[in-house]
Amino acid sequence: MTINIKVYSDYVCPFCFLGKDQFEKAIEGKDVEVEWLPFELRPRPSEQLDPLNDPSKLAMWDGAIKPRIEAWGVNMKLPNVSPHPYTDLAHEGYHFAKEHGKAKAYNDRVYKAFFQEEQNIGDIDVLTALAKEAGLDERAFKETLNSRTYQDVQRKALQHAYEEAGITAVPTFIIGNERIAGAAAREVFEQVIEKESKQKPVDGLQCDLDGNNC
Repeated sequence: MTINIKVYSDYVCPFCFLGKDQFEKAIEGKDVEVEWLPFELRPRPSEQLDPLNDPSKLAMWDGAIKPRIEAWGVNMKLPNVSPHPYTDLAHEGYHFAKEHGKAKAYNDRVYKAFFQEEQNIGDIDVLTALAKEAGLDERAFKETLNSRTYQDVQRKALQHAYEEAGITAVPTFIIGNERIAGAAAREVFEQVIEKESKQKPVDGLQCDLDGNNC
């Protein structure tokens, strides 16, 4: 039985990158269908986060994030990008990539660009270069971002996350009927996936091809 998984995340969220690493290791070789869904921690015109100049954020990195990086062996760093960019354009690019069959490649590339290469993923030229590396048409991609073609799509995606799915923090992983809030270890994801794989589908009322029960 294929397990449907929804992942709500934001490209500048360090816990999202940590959770992504462990989650993707946990699903290797498993019968799952994953949908990544956008979330913006600080949508415009909220004040941009600037952890490099915020002692409390630096303390959180050293106390909560760095130990997990070391324990889980994750290749990531605190990006030397000040302030951290808005992510609306990056997510709009994701919608473009998804429509063109490159959602995973684009998603992976943007995350790595920020947390491994310290690139400014709020810049259209940077995003365009990343999109090209993910196998997308760079001219069409750049035109899409400049014209804000997917702005309304992104707005509706955020509305879904905030209002319909009740997402208040990321990452949030919805695995079948289970919800994992936050970056969890690989073993936690594996346990939940194993549990969900053993769930039997519930037989509800259906119409068959002969029109019975209708």
